[in-house]
Parts: sequence; C-alpha cells; structure tokens
Amino acid sequence: MALSYRIEGEGTGSPVVLLHGFAEDGAIWNQQLAFLKKNHLLIIPDLPGSGQSSPLSGPITLEELAEFIKAILDAEKITQCILIGHSMGGYITLAFAEKYPDRLKALGLFHSIAFADSEEKKAGRQKSIEFIGKNGAPAYIRQSTPNLFSEYSRKAHPEWITSLTDRYAASIPADTLIYYQQAMISRPDRSQVLAQFPKPVLFIIGQQDNVIPLDASLRQTHIPVLSYIHLLENSGHMGMIEDSAASQNILHDFLRPY
Repeated sequence: MALSYRIEGEGTGSPVVLLHGFAEDGAIWNQQLAFLKKNHLLIIPDLPGSGQSSPLSGPITLEELAEFIKAILDAEKITQCILIGHSMGGYITLAFAEKYPDRLKALGLFHSIAFADSEEKKAGRQKSIEFIGKNGAPAYIRQSTPNLFSEYSRKAHPEWITSLTDRYAASIPADTLIYYQQAMISRPDRSQVLAQFPKPVLFIIGQQDNVIPLDASLRQTHIPVLSYIHLLENSGHMGMIEDSAASQNILHDFLRPY
C-alpha cells in the first residue's frame, strides 16, 4: 500500500506530524502550515484511502495505522517527533503513544478523546455504516459534514461546509468510510495511555462540538501528568477552520519549547 505524505518547512524545531481525521485528508491542515513551517519540519500524511494515498483493500485497525506513522518516521530518519491528531487522527496518536512513547516529545489531541465509544456512539456508527452501504459516500458526506460545525459557523460561514463537502464527497471511497467507522467502534479505552505518558499533552476542545461531548473532553484533561488545555468558544469539531487564528497560535505556543 502506498502512503502519501507531504513535508513542509525547514525550521530548527522538532519535527511535527499532523494527522487528519475521519473523512478528511492532509489538506485539512492547510491554514496552519504557513504559520507553523517557519519553525518546524512538518509531516502531513494522507491516511490510506484519503488524498493521494492508496485505497484500503480491507478492514484496518488504529494500531495498524499507527504503524504507518512509524514507517514514515523511520523512512525520514526521525527518531522523535510531536504528534498531533484531529478526531480519528487523535485515536491513532494514542495508539502510537501506547506502543512507541519514546518516539514522542509531546502529543496533541485536537477535538479528540482517549475514551472508547459508548454503546450509544457505537450504535450511531453502525447506523452510519448502514447508511453508507445503502446510499454511498457522497450522500453520507453531504449529510454528516454540517454537524461538524457549530451552529454559529453553519449560519455565518456556509461556504466552509460547501468547501469540505465538495472536496471529500467524491474523493473518499465508501469502503474506506466503512472500514474507518469499524476501526473506531473497536478501539479500546486509552485513558491509561494519557496517565502513563510523562510528557506534555495538548488538548484543543470545541465548546460547541457536536461529535465529542464537552464533559468527556474536559474529563480527560485531568488524566495526564502535564496538560495544556484550550477551549475554542465558538468552534464545533473543526477548530482549524472555524477558529484558524486561535488554532495557529495555540499550536505555535505549544510547539515553541521544542
């Protein structure tokens, strides 16, 4: 399987890997790249089935996706990095941290969570799988994308929703969406990974996030030894778009010591 990734920047700071989430590709970070690459080497993968990477040929686990990230680091001869994941990218970040904590100087969860899915969430994912199988990827993307944004964003910036829908509705195969939903359903609780990780952990939380409950996002911030917590007041699940300036500054400040 061919995994595509971009390398941006030549900064003297530690390398940073930015992992996109479900039904996205590496382009989701485009608004942050120009700002962050001044000081850091950035690695932006397209996960399998997304962007320029090869399609998925069958089910996959988050642990296997973490191995793809390790393979990129090994290929680029990077011994340590900072790994920041959005949503499903955060689940992969935690899977990586569980197996290779020494390869990380810090990690970040951007609208992501260490807890396993609740039974209600699993049932919702199963309904999504059935919907995708019956109606296809474009219909699912068109239906689900608005819910990623806060009510304010939906009203004030409908073009953000249109842009994402146009980009991903026709580019991500239905099988890929189904395999990733299955991977997220089966993922274990990794709150213990946060508890055992001795280095800084960044939490960026959308106060209006419809995907991850605010109370759960806040509850996990007490687990690590050293947490950096930022709440985006008007953002839903897409803070890198909904509040790009604040996201840039938060990431810049967190990465600055490295």
